[in-house]
Amino acid sequence: MIATSVREYLDDVSAQQLVERLLAAGVNMTEPEEARAGDALAGKIVVLTGTFPTLSRAEATALVERAGGRVTSSVSKKTSFVVAGEEAGSKLDKARELGVEVIDEAELLRRVGGAA
Repeated sequence: MIATSVREYLDDVSAQQLVERLLAAGVNMTEPEEARAGDALAGKIVVLTGTFPTLSRAEATALVERAGGRVTSSVSKKTSFVVAGEEAGSKLDKARELGVEVIDEAELLRRVGGAA
C-alpha cells in the first residue's frame, strides 16, 4: 500500500518537476554504497566481549565480517585478538592467560578504517 502511494505520487507531474528542481539544485539522489572495510581483517579470528561505547554486538560482528574476519564465541590460541568493552569477563581473562592481543572498540574501528 505504501509503495503504491509512493508510485502514484512520483507519477504526478508536479512531483516529477519537484525532483527535477532538486536535482538542478545539486541534491544528491543516489544512495551511498555501504562502507566496506575491505580485507583489513582477512583470516583473523576475533572474539567480542563486554559492551562497546558505540557499536552493538551485531554491528561489531558485521564490521569484522565485512573486513574479512570471523567472529567466534570463545578464546583459544587460534584467536587473533579480543575486542574488549565494559564489563568484559572470563573471555578477557582467558585472552590474557593465553597471551592473545586485547584491543578496544576504537582500535577495531581504526584497523578497519572506521567503517562502521
